Amino acid sequence: MAASTQVCRFYMNGRGTFFRSLQKNYFCFRRKFASKKVAKIVPKNTPKKQLATKKEAEDESSFSRLQEDRRKQAERSVLIACPPNITEMKFLKHLSTHGSIENCFFYESFGIYAVVEFSQTHSIDSMLGATIFPSVQNETAVPFKTRLLSLKASDSVLPKTRPSVPCQKLNPIGTKELILKLSQQDTVDKQLYYLLEQHQLTEENIRLRFLVCSLLKDIAAPYFPECVIRLFGSSVNSFGKLGCDLDLFLDLDSVRGRNTKQTRNQLSLEFQMKSTSSERAATQSILSVIAECVDHFGPGCVGVQKILNARCPLVRFSHQPSGFQCDLTTNNRVALKSSEMLHLYGRMDRRVRAMVLSLRCWAQVHGLTNNFPGAWITNFSLTTMIIFFLQRRSPPLIPPLDQLRELAGPRDECIIEGNDCTFVSDISRVKNLDNTETLDHLLQEFFVFYANFPFNQMSINIRKGKEDYKPDSSPLYIQNPFELSQNVSKNVNPTQLERLVTLCQESAWLLNEGWAKQRASTEPSPWGMGALLLPSLSQSIRNKSKKGRVLQPASERFKNLLAFLKTNKAGGSGAAGNAENQKTASSTTSC
Repeated sequence: MAASTQVCRFYMNGRGTFFRSLQKNYFCFRRKFASKKVAKIVPKNTPKKQLATKKEAEDESSFSRLQEDRRKQAERSVLIACPPNITEMKFLKHLSTHGSIENCFFYESFGIYAVVEFSQTHSIDSMLGATIFPSVQNETAVPFKTRLLSLKASDSVLPKTRPSVPCQKLNPIGTKELILKLSQQDTVDKQLYYLLEQHQLTEENIRLRFLVCSLLKDIAAPYFPECVIRLFGSSVNSFGKLGCDLDLFLDLDSVRGRNTKQTRNQLSLEFQMKSTSSERAATQSILSVIAECVDHFGPGCVGVQKILNARCPLVRFSHQPSGFQCDLTTNNRVALKSSEMLHLYGRMDRRVRAMVLSLRCWAQVHGLTNNFPGAWITNFSLTTMIIFFLQRRSPPLIPPLDQLRELAGPRDECIIEGNDCTFVSDISRVKNLDNTETLDHLLQEFFVFYANFPFNQMSINIRKGKEDYKPDSSPLYIQNPFELSQNVSKNVNPTQLERLVTLCQESAWLLNEGWAKQRASTEPSPWGMGALLLPSLSQSIRNKSKKGRVLQPASERFKNLLAFLKTNKAGGSGAAGNAENQKTASSTTSC
């Protein structure tokens, strides 16, 4: 349904000069920000040591610098609802009267929308100065100015037939179409990389996410002028999937951090403030006020829910112009550091991102994960399990977090609420671990690893990269990498854990039998990763068996499955599920 709140309309009246740079702008708006980099000219006589020092300084702040660049990019951008028969050339011609356009793209969500980024922020002021409030007959519009605008044009300006405006996709392809495309690939490795390409966040999608974040900051700014709304989670950790939720937190540290050191015998001024009984009460009050503001004054924000009694209080709502489901918390800096950690792991090896996105897709198809809170495994827990598995390879594919902490420099030191969140940010300091396993092999070994994992006794610890004894009786215990006393999978119940183990067993058996490991030249049926995404793995196996294979009784099939798992567990095959290795690891961690 359309949002009931009216938005300011930007009238196309034809006034202003058509800048001579329009042609340049028209072609510039199509370029990809991340895919093209401007080469810097370096003098030939520059010392190598100086170049290395400069590169190190740039790499050390890569994640924070990227977030800051994206934030500034969003502040120079506007979101405009366009008529369905808008032409790209007329649109760009009119907007260019306010300044040089750096980037522009269209997408479809409850209509046609355009994200327009200007080269200078004063172009935004010029545009907002030429924007008027809409006239409504039966309702009263709230006079609240935002950078979410609506373009209105007379019939004489626009063509009668609807042109084909190029629209960027915001959601991944459907599961059926994905399985068909995967079945056309030659190898499992190509399948996983194809799945990564189809599901990963596009450059335009990331720009839109930061713009929505910036628009929400404009709503909170009247109450907290120096606040910043930051993205965390899938939107920035390099493992985001098209259509994933928007996780945000209201960062008030920049406001509170203005205090100056007081010295004796000097005068000082202090802000007068209201006090609350606890920090949690203050958080609940802040989020409650922001929720009311978003609900009453935020154009396009609908379905606002205050979930203030949760362990981490939040406000949930839908942003209709972008189609994103948003979760807003406050001062969740540990979560942002976790996102930076995952971003670093995702940059170490391209196989990491391919494994994570493929297994996230696998888990979602089979109901292991869900977009809503519950007893199921979260995407963060699943990603942590994948990272732990890759740390347990021989040789490891990625290092444990403690090793990344040892590589950290003075500028990497980070203590948040008493928790040590320090790890290296310069990826060039992390040495390659010489793991050459294919994605095909890693995928099968992942299923074998967790089909044999002793969840009843051991916990998952990515700081050490080794199993550890569980400190409590939770069915699944995954230690929070920064808040060490917390279990990030505490919500998972025994039923959901049993479903995970069963699906890992079935997937491992399916790959081992070869029915999903290689492409059949005469059969167009799903294979490889495509077979693992079928609604029922067991049904997939039975369907395959009917085509030229003798279907074994269920008891015989499970007997073969258990024998296969037992063989892998006893032989090791490089997996960390080896019983003796687990015993050794347990002895080491208990000392």
